[in-house]
Amino acid sequence: MSELHTPALRGAFVYGDRVKLTGPKGRLNTFTLEVDGEFHSHRGILRHDQIVGLPDASVVTNSSGEEYLALRPLLTDFVMSMPRGAAIVYPKDAAQIVSLADIFPGARVVEAGVGSGALSLHLLRAIGAEGELHSFERREEFAEIAQANAVAFSGSMPKNWTVRVGDLQESLPSALEDGSVDRVVLDMLAPWECVDVTANALAPGGVVICYVATVTQLSRTVEEFRRSGLFTHPQASETMVRGWHVEGLAVRPDHRMVAHTGFLVTARKLAPGTVLPSLKRRASKSDFSDEDMASWLPDMGAGEESETWTDEAVGVRSKSDKVLRKKVRSAQKIADQRMQDEPGA
Repeated sequence: MSELHTPALRGAFVYGDRVKLTGPKGRLNTFTLEVDGEFHSHRGILRHDQIVGLPDASVVTNSSGEEYLALRPLLTDFVMSMPRGAAIVYPKDAAQIVSLADIFPGARVVEAGVGSGALSLHLLRAIGAEGELHSFERREEFAEIAQANAVAFSGSMPKNWTVRVGDLQESLPSALEDGSVDRVVLDMLAPWECVDVTANALAPGGVVICYVATVTQLSRTVEEFRRSGLFTHPQASETMVRGWHVEGLAVRPDHRMVAHTGFLVTARKLAPGTVLPSLKRRASKSDFSDEDMASWLPDMGAGEESETWTDEAVGVRSKSDKVLRKKVRSAQKIADQRMQDEPGA
C-alpha cells in the first residue's frame, strides 16, 4: 500500500489511535489509546485495552455497565477537538475552499496563515501524496501547534508539507519560483497586501482564494484585486449550515446553527499582458466615487493602514503568550502519544 498523508484509517483499533467515544446522553470524548490507559467518568472506568482490537464503530461497556460507541474520529471530528492556538477554519468553509479553489491531487499549493492547522489538513488530503503544500505562518507558536496536530492526526509529519515561519510577502519570492504555483489560499488579516506577490507566484489561470471575517475586510480585498488588473473579477460568498432535527413526525430545523464564520473571495490569475474587459452594468444607486471608498476604507484614501487594520479592529481575539505555550504543549503531547505506538516508530 502506498503511503497516505492524513489518512482515513480503518481496521481494528490499536494503541496510538485517536478514539471518539459517544456516551449514553450523546456526550463526546476524544482521547488517544495508551498502554495501561483508562478513561474515567463519574459513571465508571473504561480501560483502553477493552477498545484495542475491536473493529471501528464498536460498542464497549465501562465498569458500571454504561455503553459507549467507539469510533475513529473523522477529519471533521479531529479538527473540531484538536488543540487550538488560533481560531480554526470550520469544516464547512474548508470544504468550500477545496471546491471553489479546485484543489486537485498533485497541485502545488501555497497557504498563508496556518493557525492551528485545520485548513492545512484538508489541503493535504486534497492534494494527495504527489502534491505540495507550502505554508507560511508569522507566529512560531502557531506553526508548532499546527505541525503537532498534523502528526497527531496522521502519525507522522507529512513529507509533502513545508512550513515556514515568516511573512508571505518577504518569504514567498525566494521560496518558490514565479509562475510555479497552482493555488494560493490566504487566511490572514490583510490579504490585499499580498496581491502582487500572489500574482507573481501563480501560473496563468491559477486560483487565489481568501478567507476573511468581516465585511470591511471583504470589501478591501475585492477592491484591491480589481485595482491590480492582474486577476479576473473576484467572486465573494459565505456558507451557512443549518442542521435538522428528524425524529418520527418531529421534523424541524435545529434551534442552533453554524451561521457566519467568514467570507470567501476567489479570483484567477490573468495571462501576462491581458487586459480584462470591463463589466457592463446599468448606472444605479450603488455607484461610488473615490471619496466614497476613502470614507468606507480609510487606508484606500487616507489614514495609516497599520492603524486601520489590526486584530482588535476586526474583532479577532488573540491569546496570550502563556496560553499559546500551553496549547503548544497540549498539541505536542497528543502528537507524542500518536507516534509512540505507531508501527515502526
